[in-house]
Amino acid sequence: MNQPLAYVHPGAKIAKNVVIEPFTTIHNNVVIGDGTWIGSNVTIMEGARIGKNCNIFPGAVISAVPQDLKFGGEESLAVIGDNTTIRECVTINRGTIASGQTTIGNNCLIMATAHIAHDCHIGNNAIVVNGVALAGHVTIGDFAIIGGLAAVHQFISIGDHAMVSGGSLVRKDVPPFTKAAKEPLSYVGINSVGLRRRGFTTEKIKEIQDIYRILYQKNYNTSQALAIIEAEMQATPERDEILDFIRNSSRGIMKGYTGV
Repeated sequence: MNQPLAYVHPGAKIAKNVVIEPFTTIHNNVVIGDGTWIGSNVTIMEGARIGKNCNIFPGAVISAVPQDLKFGGEESLAVIGDNTTIRECVTINRGTIASGQTTIGNNCLIMATAHIAHDCHIGNNAIVVNGVALAGHVTIGDFAIIGGLAAVHQFISIGDHAMVSGGSLVRKDVPPFTKAAKEPLSYVGINSVGLRRRGFTTEKIKEIQDIYRILYQKNYNTSQALAIIEAEMQATPERDEILDFIRNSSRGIMKGYTGV
């Protein structure tokens, strides 16, 4: 930990084998796990909790206070899981009294210049591409991919294994396993390529496709479609995940299929 060109507050808890490059600043009340590498000119502020074997590239600012006028200086955290990479100039704000923390899971890739606002919660194995802007209280599921320069409205939820195209304006929730594109944001199919890469069988992918055909291509309203899916489709974890996501959507889901 002898870093003559870096500043590490005496109150920070840094594992012995963490590498801290020159000109980085680490504030009080920070915890960093084994094997993490922190590049030069990184700022890690109070409330950061960074896991093992992470890589944080130059210019990133982790756990700055929220850009929220309601923030009253309360104690809160920015929690980053193990094996996650934070690329250049990413900004991750800590939480507010609403949830107490901003969280990023394990094995995530947050690409350069992305912004993750207060009280966002990102699952495991997610990818947030260059220049993405997440407003406060956004939830992103496991294995989701958010394309470059997408802007995500506050309180949006994006489901597991979903893929949002680059440059999208995300104003409605994106259900799990889907692809989202166009303006306004629309369902354009399921993320079949991603699902195959993650080991989903052909039969399971067909099941998910059948569910979304009922929801988006049969001219039912959402309530009718959910009732039909529950009545006619065999109960499986994927079916139930889709039903639960849509029923719990506070902003409503993205618009239906309009052809590609």
